[in-house]
Amino acid sequence: MIIEPRMRGFICLTAHPTGAEQNVKNQIEYVKSKGAINGAKKVLVIGASTGFGLSSRITSAFGSDASTIGIFFEKAPSEGKPGSPGWYNSAAFEKEAHKAGLYAKSINGDAFSNEIKKQTIDLIKEDLGQVDLVIYSLASPVRTHPDTGVTHRSVLKPIGGVFSNKTVDFHTGKVSEISIEPCKDDDIENTVTVMGGEDWAMWMKALKDAGALADGALTVAYSYIGPALTEPVYRKGTIGRAKDHLEATAFEISDALKDINGKAFVSVNKALVTQASSAIPVIPLYISLLYKTMKEAGIHEGTVEQMQRLYAERLYTGGDIPVDEKGRIRIDDWEMRDDIQQKVAELWEQATSENLNEIGDLEGYRKDFYNLFGFDYEGVDYKADVNEVVPIESIQ
Repeated sequence: MIIEPRMRGFICLTAHPTGAEQNVKNQIEYVKSKGAINGAKKVLVIGASTGFGLSSRITSAFGSDASTIGIFFEKAPSEGKPGSPGWYNSAAFEKEAHKAGLYAKSINGDAFSNEIKKQTIDLIKEDLGQVDLVIYSLASPVRTHPDTGVTHRSVLKPIGGVFSNKTVDFHTGKVSEISIEPCKDDDIENTVTVMGGEDWAMWMKALKDAGALADGALTVAYSYIGPALTEPVYRKGTIGRAKDHLEATAFEISDALKDINGKAFVSVNKALVTQASSAIPVIPLYISLLYKTMKEAGIHEGTVEQMQRLYAERLYTGGDIPVDEKGRIRIDDWEMRDDIQQKVAELWEQATSENLNEIGDLEGYRKDFYNLFGFDYEGVDYKADVNEVVPIESIQ
């Protein structure tokens, strides 16, 4: 079939398998171009199919020749119906890893569930024995708690008052004012339950209790802080509470792993275009101005550049892992540079529908958005028929 982008609001309902394959190949080539990293050799990536999780898996495999197991919850394709982008990304990753002689297996299912944890541990014990790095990169808006059976939904809202500011519809380029009502009732608790550190801790306990963690194993989860501009709706809002919980959990996990010399870290990453961030008011405008500013300064990075730098310059230097005053790894250091933030703040004041294409990088934002779904890659013929039914080699 010929697959074209089909939009509903801020969501693209289709994905392109050849484009997804090109995305994976581009990331692999980048990682290989930067040279070998003396990193972990047996890696579990929880949330491995898109974004930072996918780039982490690629960096492990093609930077350190690691055996990888990836966990994700993606929609398989069927005849006449394309699969989700993460399905196609994972199919392409496994194909390339196996071609390179690397071990790569995947499990498709709800990573919050006890069943998937058990299935993963059984696979580790059977094939790898133990893992020495666990990447936790889940980004789901919904979690059914494995112990209570209760389904919790996260919300992205300010706490204590209405938040009003500029935003942009990245499809049309229209800049407008938006107001977001504050959270209510148990919104904070639900958001922390979904996006906080509880599930990460449950994974690490299950892995350790099963003897599936190697001595000196590391685990890393991903977070975001962002600028003062987005603070009320992000870091000081409901999501911020969840991130606070995630960051506090890192210390609890480190304590629990002391007897095997293990450690847990949170890496604070840079703002990037994701399916989630596209739907958050204010964030697309901030990112389009940030992209323009960082590209002009020659320091713009996508997910794979961030992850390659995280591994090569933070996690696996052979020395102590550098952290900030709260124990976090900061790979958002270039985004948060004073000169970058000052320039973005100045552009923010000027931004209108009329001048955004000039002072921001709306085109770069749109391209990154379509790239998430396998569209708008150079070298891909989008007018050609493609086979939408692409298998993931290790998933029967």
